[in-house]
Amino acid sequence: MTSIKLNPEGKKIGSILTIVLIIGLTLFAAGCAEQGDKAVEGTEASELSEPVKIGYVLWDGEIASTNVMQQVLKQAGYKDVEIIAVDAGPLYQGLADKQFDFTTSAWLPQTQANYWDTYGDRIDPVHANLEDCKIGLVVPSYVTINSIEELNANKDKFDGQIIGIDPGAGIMQISENAISDYGLGMELVSGSGAAMTASLKKAIDSEEWVVVTLWSPHWAFNRWDLKYLDDPKGVYGDADHVETLAKLGLKEEKPNLYGILTRFQWTHEDIQAVMVDIESGMAPEEAAANWVGNNTETVNGWIGEK
Repeated sequence: MTSIKLNPEGKKIGSILTIVLIIGLTLFAAGCAEQGDKAVEGTEASELSEPVKIGYVLWDGEIASTNVMQQVLKQAGYKDVEIIAVDAGPLYQGLADKQFDFTTSAWLPQTQANYWDTYGDRIDPVHANLEDCKIGLVVPSYVTINSIEELNANKDKFDGQIIGIDPGAGIMQISENAISDYGLGMELVSGSGAAMTASLKKAIDSEEWVVVTLWSPHWAFNRWDLKYLDDPKGVYGDADHVETLAKLGLKEEKPNLYGILTRFQWTHEDIQAVMVDIESGMAPEEAAANWVGNNTETVNGWIGEK
């Protein structure tokens, strides 16, 4: 039987082939891993290209938080972020019917309790984004009464009116309860947040008496010296928190977005800064972009970046 002997050149060629084979397998494995990474990136890119709809009510704080969230999501890579202003009732119904992805505008557990009682089982309560939020009846500090119980005896000085905001707002419904519980012979005048603050400004400029429905945080407390009237019957309750609510299924449909919502939380000082800029004449989106640009560490934390 004849044996085959490899010469030194044959051994060298065999070694080269082995090395080439190893490199090829390594590149193939790397290619597979890269394809896997692209698949993950493709999933995220798909989410980022889907439209995001944010519902909100036209309260100054909610205008601020919603515009900030729009800017944050754009920074996170979302291509189409729409903000839609509605009254409180349609906001909750829209979330329940999945017309909106989320809102950062829910005042709970008291101010909007009636809407939560109606729609809450069809909405995902994601996270409280702002704590210690108070509502009540507010007067300029030069007004010499200190309690809701004193309103009736001085109603003529207030022209028999409590200046309110939009009729569907929770604070308006609670104020109707206050009128009943305290037996006030005063009219609750509905309008808008802007109309309320305009009436407040007009009265203060003339040092007249005025009482309005108001809440904290609000830029009005930065601009004027105001005080809440004591509420001995507790009609307005303890302080609320502002909660982020989402449509059911958002966590599975847009997991990256949902993660941002779970991390979104800020302070009265933060939201006041945005509100003051807006009240001073800055467009809401500009004021929001300004705050986002000045608070990169906080925003990166919400997005999930280090």
